[in-house]
Amino acid sequence: MQIWVDADACPRVIREILFRAATRTAIPVTLIANQMIAVPPSPYIRSVQVPKGFDVADDEIALRVSPGDLVITADIPLASQVIERGGLVLDPRGERLTKENIRERLSMRDFMQGLRDSGVETGGPSGFSAADSRAFGAALDRLLAQRPRQT
Repeated sequence: MQIWVDADACPRVIREILFRAATRTAIPVTLIANQMIAVPPSPYIRSVQVPKGFDVADDEIALRVSPGDLVITADIPLASQVIERGGLVLDPRGERLTKENIRERLSMRDFMQGLRDSGVETGGPSGFSAADSRAFGAALDRLLAQRPRQT
């Protein structure tokens, strides 16, 4: 298992949780973003900068992900691609995206985009909270505890 992070919009507190998990479990964590993101010195943590552009980081993650890898993203189309490739997806608020719920999330995303395109003010997600951080940490711990052990 490897952990890929859609890091352009990933909250710092989530990155820090991932850094601690990488050190504790020896699972590689790679942050992919349009800008270089500083990471602590570790053989398990790295940052990859991709060129600026629409969905460039998402496309890079989709190319690199393998079955069983975990991707941290709030991007619904990227999550769908990862799931199709056999990867696991966890959003920064701790919600697991799966084959069972991704179609609904894609439909809702498309519906909301249609509203915005027609001029309707839809607002955005609520601010990121300490409860979101705790939910993410708990969900990450559950996923890592379920992973097959390397021998």
